[in-house]
Amino acid sequence: MSEGRVRQVLQEAFGVWTAVTPLTLREVTSGEADILIDFNRYWHGDSLPFDGPGGILAHAFFPRTQREGEVHFDYDEHWTVGNNVGTDLLQVATHEFGHVLGLQHSLEPDAVMCPFYSDSYPLQLSEDDKRGIQYLYGPPRHRQPDMTETNEIDVGMMDACRTNFDAVSMIRGELFFFRSAYVWRIRDGQLQAGYPALASRHWRGIPDHIDAAYEDTSGNIWFFQGDSYWVFDAERKITGPDSVRQLGLPVSDIQAALKWEEDHVEKVYFFKSASFWPFNPQENRVDDVRPGSMQAWGGIPGNIDAAFRDKYGYANFLSGQHYWKFDPVALKVLEGFPRSIGMDFFGCSAFLYK
Repeated sequence: MSEGRVRQVLQEAFGVWTAVTPLTLREVTSGEADILIDFNRYWHGDSLPFDGPGGILAHAFFPRTQREGEVHFDYDEHWTVGNNVGTDLLQVATHEFGHVLGLQHSLEPDAVMCPFYSDSYPLQLSEDDKRGIQYLYGPPRHRQPDMTETNEIDVGMMDACRTNFDAVSMIRGELFFFRSAYVWRIRDGQLQAGYPALASRHWRGIPDHIDAAYEDTSGNIWFFQGDSYWVFDAERKITGPDSVRQLGLPVSDIQAALKWEEDHVEKVYFFKSASFWPFNPQENRVDDVRPGSMQAWGGIPGNIDAAFRDKYGYANFLSGQHYWKFDPVALKVLEGFPRSIGMDFFGCSAFLYK
């Protein structure tokens, strides 16, 4: 891993904890820092020597101890992110940063602070992790957004750098990210001024939150929420709400809708709970009510929040605060994924604690 990639992963790991606390972290390159990170080999100045590949991966020192704030990683590990060919740096760093912030091990098997190494994705804090860190530092200082007729909102509450999105779609060549009643608009890789904005500003009659969205080949935009769907021509509603049962879809509350092409013929895939259904836009019906397994999409997590096809033809799948880019020719996830949604699409960065 390059130094830049390592720095990015460590920032992501700190961001997991700052998302649920009022902590403000920033990296410093001079003066004194409260947290010091180093990669070492074997004996390295403390009483906890490393042991080469495998075995001891890293360790950190608690607050109010002699070496408080120090985090050491074993240089000899094969550090990687998001695959099973090495030791996942994001998982280990998030765990060790929990220690350096004051957390002990958790008895919950799904907790980040569980003492046993895990490489499951997407990385998410358990309720036990959240309770522990918030006991020490309190919850994040956010106020609820003002749901009045104005478009002004508390950007801190709807921070794209800390948000799990409900839906994403490429519409008229621009990316729209949906969360709750709001939408972010990205054109040519740049977040547009005035966003996030109320989604109803663009599509009057859209529900307060949506589960999935996609633009078909004729330019109509389909929105799904619960057991209903809506179709818009640009900003004008054509139809809806109509039942998804009319499309032959046997489930409601789909998690993602992905426009696809097979042999130059438009296809759409609906996803929910590690299953998917192919939809035929020409027939306006689901091809088969029997679900396919997400295992067919090699390397994509079972549960996803959103999906979209980018302008280069790649399928992008979002889960939590990470995304996976899927090659339509090789039918597998590209190397180097998952990556951070906030960093890649919104220019976000986490900051080391000072």
